[in-house]
Amino acid sequence: MKKIVVLSLMLSSFAFASGGNAETDIVQRTVNFLLFAGLVWYLVAEPVKSYFAGRTNAIADQLKKAEEKLNESMALKKEALNKISEAEKFAEELVEASKRENKILNDGIMAQCNADLENMVKQQAVLVEFEERKMVRSVVEEVLNEVLSQSADSFDKEAMANIILKKVA
Repeated sequence: MKKIVVLSLMLSSFAFASGGNAETDIVQRTVNFLLFAGLVWYLVAEPVKSYFAGRTNAIADQLKKAEEKLNESMALKKEALNKISEAEKFAEELVEASKRENKILNDGIMAQCNADLENMVKQQAVLVEFEERKMVRSVVEEVLNEVLSQSADSFDKEAMANIILKKVA
């Protein structure tokens, strides 16, 4: 139907075109312009509409892609923030566990040191006692040797006291 209307308008432009009358020239020109504009509209309107519709769709698709990327990046950001908070909690728990373990190890080491110290004190006391007995034995042995080496007649209480006093002093 549109083609028939366009064809009739094109033919009418030839019919209205005249070369001699100046008074009706504006009407023919207006009709010719309207026919030309209609023909251009008929031929160009669909491609222009489809171009702009395609362009609109392309822009809408780009906008959707940009929104999807934005949503993805926001989701990744939230996930990263969650991971960071989890890592911070883990670090705090690790620090607390390390402090507890450090205290346990420190208490164990201190208990072992105290036990070792007590053992060393006991060993030193035993060693001191042993050295005292050894010294007493040596003194007694020297005294006995000296007493035995002296003659039997001069062996009296006074001589014995002198020898002991010499060794003790």
